[in-house]
Amino acid sequence: MNNKLKGALTLLLILAITAGFCFLGVNGAGDIKLGLDLNGGVSITYQTVDPNPTSEQMSDTIYKLQLKAQGYSTEAQVYQEGSNRINIDIPGATDANEILAELGEPGTLQFADSSGNILLTGDDVKNATAGMTNNNGKNEYIIQLTFNDAGATKFADATAANVGKPIFIIYNDSVISAPTVQEAISGGQASITGLTDYEEATRIASTIRIGALPVQLTELRSNVIGATLGQEAISTSLKAGAIGLGLVMLFMILVYLLPGFTASLALVMYTGLELVILQAFEVTLTLPGIAGIILSIGMAVDANVIIFTRIKEELGLGNSVEGSIKAGYSKALSAILDGNITTLIAAAVLYLRGSGTVKGFATTLAIGIIISLITALFVTRGLLWCFVQFGATSPKLYGVRKEIKVIDFIKFRKIAYTASAIVIITGFVFLGMNKASLGNLFNYDLDFQGGSSTNVTFNEDLSLEEIDAKVSPIFKEVTGGDASVMASKVSGTNEVIIKTRTLTTEERTKLYKDLVDTFSVDENKITTENISGAVSREMKVDAVWAFVIAIICMLIYIWIRFKDIKFASASVLALTHDVLVTVAFYAGLKWAVGSTFIACILTIVGYSINATIVVFDRIRENLADPDMKKDFGACVNTAISQTLTRSINTSLTTFIMVIVLYILGVSSIRDFTLPLMVGIAAGAWSSITIAGPLWFDLTNWATKRRADKLAKEKAAKAEAKTTKKAANN
Repeated sequence: MNNKLKGALTLLLILAITAGFCFLGVNGAGDIKLGLDLNGGVSITYQTVDPNPTSEQMSDTIYKLQLKAQGYSTEAQVYQEGSNRINIDIPGATDANEILAELGEPGTLQFADSSGNILLTGDDVKNATAGMTNNNGKNEYIIQLTFNDAGATKFADATAANVGKPIFIIYNDSVISAPTVQEAISGGQASITGLTDYEEATRIASTIRIGALPVQLTELRSNVIGATLGQEAISTSLKAGAIGLGLVMLFMILVYLLPGFTASLALVMYTGLELVILQAFEVTLTLPGIAGIILSIGMAVDANVIIFTRIKEELGLGNSVEGSIKAGYSKALSAILDGNITTLIAAAVLYLRGSGTVKGFATTLAIGIIISLITALFVTRGLLWCFVQFGATSPKLYGVRKEIKVIDFIKFRKIAYTASAIVIITGFVFLGMNKASLGNLFNYDLDFQGGSSTNVTFNEDLSLEEIDAKVSPIFKEVTGGDASVMASKVSGTNEVIIKTRTLTTEERTKLYKDLVDTFSVDENKITTENISGAVSREMKVDAVWAFVIAIICMLIYIWIRFKDIKFASASVLALTHDVLVTVAFYAGLKWAVGSTFIACILTIVGYSINATIVVFDRIRENLADPDMKKDFGACVNTAISQTLTRSINTSLTTFIMVIVLYILGVSSIRDFTLPLMVGIAAGAWSSITIAGPLWFDLTNWATKRRADKLAKEKAAKAEAKTTKKAANN
């Protein structure tokens, strides 16, 4: 088989696979699960049986219900309404009765003996998980129980007194399991065996977890809620995404010629495969999820930019096209793998340790990273070789990089440090000013600090567009232009739910009057309840811990891969710089801080660490040159100059995606993409002017410290020798 035929068959195969993924992805796009903000879902309100629960009981109950609700969707939200109500929003669901049947009525959990004596309660249970074990070659389904300290003591006493007898697990007066005690069990852990299948194990484990609530709840109401963005907004966002992707492809072709064309084809495959996987894994897509996709597209383009830049360099050295392609992929591999694996580690930690918004972001980011690696390292490469076999061996088709002009970034590092410090310090000043004027460091959205939820029954069924045009302005006027006003419909009714900041008595009175005067609604059909933030204190703590653990894991990985903690330290400092710069803009411009704030910061972290690693990879490579190893400043300047084109081009392609979404998207998407643009700019700035110079300063400091230590040791030895000589004399 000659090369042209082989190339033709390979090209046809890749194009066929691309077309297949695109067809399946686009054809099934309607099956992708969308979050409440994109497609609505089911909203259920529970009320405590005890009319006066404590704040601690409510907080603990909300957190445990959040864990349960995430079994239906990672983007589920649970928040307090009034003093003794809890609302659960489950995106993507359309049948409230089905959800209620599956969720079950949260109630009381008890462990009792055969005489009916209560041995333990749900308060003693820490966790319950379904699992599978192998017993003599046969799979058995089990439930692993974990008790808290008090529960462990009670369970040890209970099992010791009931060996050979069943212990009844009772949920809302119904026995859900009655395992027989085989022996006394201490240590706070136990297993329930003899289950029929994994579904039964999962159901019982879930019931035990949800039953371990501090308060008993009863269902108050359930509704199917319409999307807060509307179908028109979704359509506009999709068009914006398509236009942005088209512009990125055009940019790649204009800058990188034939390789850019192959990368564009790979991006088409990437998009189709992304859609297919979102459908296959039933991922719930929300605004934070879209952020993960945007970041992964940026990283997919970045991988190609790194490779193509290397190919241009090899061609500039006079190598053949075939040799340049091989060398380009070989030399770019370490930077691509390190950058993507580091971000993938962060995504894994965020998924395992985070909750809600963080999980949704981590899921789409991880999927995107894996797909981007496949398309960049295999698809684009396969396409390039196809064209080479067709005879595309002229360097003009690939672009030849001329000799790189080395810029002295080290010389200007203090200016860069000072400029960044001014922005960050100004941000802290604004935080203080916000605390004085707003009572909070940031302009917190409803998700973070709660507000008021007003339910209005209109005389006609208004569309979401009519609500935005006629109803929302009334609420904004009453609240003094509150930017966090969110409206949603109750499907199948004339009811509309509008969430705002907390309303005063005077504002509530004026609001009711304006609604009656404007729409002739029945004032008795208007109700307002104060609600807690959907992002609970525990969820915020989870997000912070996930962020901290992810940073530590990335630091360890970079330390191991680069065999130098100074690389890891400099990368984390640069990353912290990007986050603080973005936070400064949030504080100074009073951008609303809600659940999307978390996703925005996480996006910036992933983007920043990837950009920094590309520079560090070149520094590591340059250190192999003996001359460079003697002059760290020249090493850093050369590395940054070599990667400057990549840093600019990658930032531009990612910026294009985001700015098109900002221009064409609806207001909630603009609120999200604007901070992203700041983060992208901060990441580009730090990777070029901060990260490398920081490594330089840390290395010089370590070298000087080591030299001082050696000098002191040498002086001490000389002094000891002199003393010994004097003593001998």
